[in-house]
Amino acid sequence: MKNNDIVAFGDLLGRSIANNDKEFLDRISVRDYIIKAEIGAFQSERGKKQRIRISVVLEVELNNNLKSDDVDRIISYDTIIEAINMQLSIERINLLETFAEKIATEVLTDSRTKRVFVRVEKLDRIPGALGVEIVRASKAIGGLQSKQKLQKIAEAASVPSVILIPNSVVNSDDLSLWLDGLEKTKKPVVICVEGATNSSISSENKLAQRRIDLLEIEKNAWLLAGKDERCVVINSRTELDWAIKNGQLSIWAPSKIVLDAVDKPLSTDAIELANWFSQSISDSNITILGKKVINGHNYIKTIEDLEY
Repeated sequence: MKNNDIVAFGDLLGRSIANNDKEFLDRISVRDYIIKAEIGAFQSERGKKQRIRISVVLEVELNNNLKSDDVDRIISYDTIIEAINMQLSIERINLLETFAEKIATEVLTDSRTKRVFVRVEKLDRIPGALGVEIVRASKAIGGLQSKQKLQKIAEAASVPSVILIPNSVVNSDDLSLWLDGLEKTKKPVVICVEGATNSSISSENKLAQRRIDLLEIEKNAWLLAGKDERCVVINSRTELDWAIKNGQLSIWAPSKIVLDAVDKPLSTDAIELANWFSQSISDSNITILGKKVINGHNYIKTIEDLEY
C-alpha cells in the first residue's frame, strides 16, 4: 500500500519509489504557505488570528503542450492560493478537516486535476504543529459536485423572506393570526425577533456585551417558539435548509451564524442584525410586521397586506 504522504510531500526519489505504477502525472504544488486566520472550535480561538501553514499538491494530466510556453494551457499556482483564500473569506471555519475538504473540493473542479493532497497545520497551539492531511481524487468528488449543483438550484428556488416580528406583535393577541398569514405566503419564511426589553444584565466588556445582546434575542426566539408549535428555532444554515424543506416557520437564533461569520455585523441592534442576515441569505432587505416605521425597510401594517 502506497504511502500517500511520501507520494505528495516527499522528495523526488521517495515519490518515485512510492508511486511506481505505470501512470505518470505531473504535479503542481504550493508548499508551506503561511497565513493568519481566525479558525478553530475552541472559545479561546475566537476573536483572534493564528498562523496556519498549508501545503497543496495537485496531480494533473501530463501536459504535452509545454513547448508552446503558453500560461493559459496550465493550471496556475494562483488557482491553489485563490482556493485557500476564498474558503477563508466565505465563513469562519471551526475544523481543519473542514477547511482541507473545502480546498480539495474547489481545486478538483478543474477537470485536469486527477488527485489533490492537502495538509493544513496550526502553528501557534503547541510548540510544534497540529494538523490534518487528506487525499481526494476527481472521481470521488464528481458525484459531490453534481449534488452541490442540484442543491444550489433547489436553494435558488426556495430563497426565504426574512420577517422581523417586533415585541409589540409577539406580545399581542394577534400573533397567531400573523403566523397564519406568514404560513400561507408564497415563499419560505425566516422570522427574526427583537431582544428582551426588560433585561437588566449588562457588561462593560464589549465582547461580553455582544454575547449578552445576542442571547437576549435568542431568549425571545425561544419564547416565541413556545407560543406556537409551528415555529422552530434554528441557529445554523443546515437547520435553516431543513426547516425550509419541511415547510416550517423558522425563528433565527443569531449567535452561531454571527460569531462564525467572516464579515461580522458591527451592530447587535435587532433590525440591523436581521437585515444583515437577510442580505447574506437572500440579498434583500427585511420586512417588518406591524405599524412601527423605520426608514429603509419594507412594512406590512396589517395582516390583510400579506401576499399569498
